[in-house]
Amino acid sequence: MKIRNYQTDDLPELLSSWERASKLAHPFLSEEFLLQERKNIPEIYLPNADTWVAEFDGKVVGFIALIGNEIGGLFVQPAYHRRGIGTALIKKAQEIHSNLEVKVFTRNSIGQNFYFKHGFEFKEETSHKETGQPILHLVFPANK
Repeated sequence: MKIRNYQTDDLPELLSSWERASKLAHPFLSEEFLLQERKNIPEIYLPNADTWVAEFDGKVVGFIALIGNEIGGLFVQPAYHRRGIGTALIKKAQEIHSNLEVKVFTRNSIGQNFYFKHGFEFKEETSHKETGQPILHLVFPANK
């Protein structure tokens, strides 16, 4: 496995990772919202993020997008879960930013378990502006 900077020709595999992992972790989100997010990824999010991809056997199977020290998204193809890919992406983010933040839907138990396992701590609960869904704001303090 290799972690490297995102390149524009990675987009189809990146979107596939996002789509499959999102459907698994976010079954409560509407199809309409997910379709809009799929458009927003290449048009809005990626141009404004520092994005790293995980490559496994020459194929992009996951990514992490950082907006400053905030994890805007971390998604791994479900077929590649539990292989250390998400952990490697988190470690890359920690190399770049000693303290990290992330917002995760309260109904996304997969994401919550992952972040808590990696030392993130609860900061506050708020509401996701676009969907009204409750979200947890988690932090990974620099002194960990």
